[in-house]
Amino acid sequence: MRIGIVILPDERWSVAGRRWRRAEEYGFDHAWTYDHLGWRDLVDGPWFDAVPTLTAAAMVTRRIRLGTFVASPNFRHPVHFARELTALDDISEGRLLIGAGAGGTGFDSAVLGAAELTPRARVDRFAEFLALLTQLLEKDRITFTGTYYSAVDARSTPGPVQHPRPPLVVAANGPRTLRLAARYGDGWVTTGARGVDDEDAWWRSVAEVSARFTEAANGRAVDRYLNLDSSPVFSLSSADAFTEAVGRAAELGFTDVLTHWPRRSSWYAGDEKVLETVASMLPKLRAS
Repeated sequence: MRIGIVILPDERWSVAGRRWRRAEEYGFDHAWTYDHLGWRDLVDGPWFDAVPTLTAAAMVTRRIRLGTFVASPNFRHPVHFARELTALDDISEGRLLIGAGAGGTGFDSAVLGAAELTPRARVDRFAEFLALLTQLLEKDRITFTGTYYSAVDARSTPGPVQHPRPPLVVAANGPRTLRLAARYGDGWVTTGARGVDDEDAWWRSVAEVSARFTEAANGRAVDRYLNLDSSPVFSLSSADAFTEAVGRAAELGFTDVLTHWPRRSSWYAGDEKVLETVASMLPKLRAS
């Protein structure tokens, strides 16, 4: 079991930089940040972009893998994003992970003034996003014409450090996105069912979507990531809660789990002392 942590980009670097360094010192396998222009009710507070945040994180760490959780087609074009990812992979010396999702509704889709897409159209766009992005990262030149994205003789030199490209972790819960994750993903990440208030019911939903992904993957080996904090119980509410969550994820066949750096209030509110305790337990948890 590999264990990762998500650090929201909601603090100035004078605070955030220490968190990224500590994530590595604590022994987490990977660290991630949200890729949004603003997120839920934190939209009126401080918020920073994912790409420069990860670039700065790469400069203050040496081992830990770094990723977007998850890159959004709402405001990213694959041609420019591929250039950013190539730079990130180079700066981090091959430690980049690319988390990508279909892009939701809300601020990210509304702030640019475009009409909101239907769920079907968002998945159609995501399929194009993945098709073009993977080609850009794996080939030297690409011309592509789609409904949502186009590229004319786009260049990718020198390409990423990792070959053929950095691992792509595709977020998916629904039938079509699960098939996209099975097709394009080196990893698959799920949140389980949304809006579930009962913890056991949430775990049942995780088991169900995991079974559906197994069917979609059709024997293809893909790493499986679980966002523990989509559960009604924050995974770092206590060391015991985290230990139980990691164990349940392992039983369901997940290779990786993600928790969130505790915040003072609102989303992922918790105590950093619990994080420190969990960090001391990581070798044992990883081996379980």
